[in-house]
Amino acid sequence: MDLQLFLLNFPYFVAIILFSMGTLIVLTQPNLIKKVIGINILQSAIFLFYIIVGDIHGGIPPIYDPNLPDALYINPLPSCLMLTGIVVGFSVTAFALALIVKLYIYYGTISSPNFMKMK
Repeated sequence: MDLQLFLLNFPYFVAIILFSMGTLIVLTQPNLIKKVIGINILQSAIFLFYIIVGDIHGGIPPIYDPNLPDALYINPLPSCLMLTGIVVGFSVTAFALALIVKLYIYYGTISSPNFMKMK
């Protein structure tokens, strides 16, 4: 019973571990590129969590089939919202990396503690 419960909730554990890893990377790494990677890991964990929440055990994709009038459908809204979130996350990542390149050109470093020393 415990193994079955663990396997049923396994995606939640994966989302928690990914979120924790991303938070740890963002808080501990001084390198700005590593911080952007940590933010992307955080985003992936959030996307995974919302998609898991939208899933229904035994549900089918929300495409109407007249042969199955009492079918149990999964919720399509979390998947649609996460698709939008992926696009926004990609654009924010591209913008952050462009800013990091400009900081490197201007300051010659991408380590965040060095910026405070340069004031």
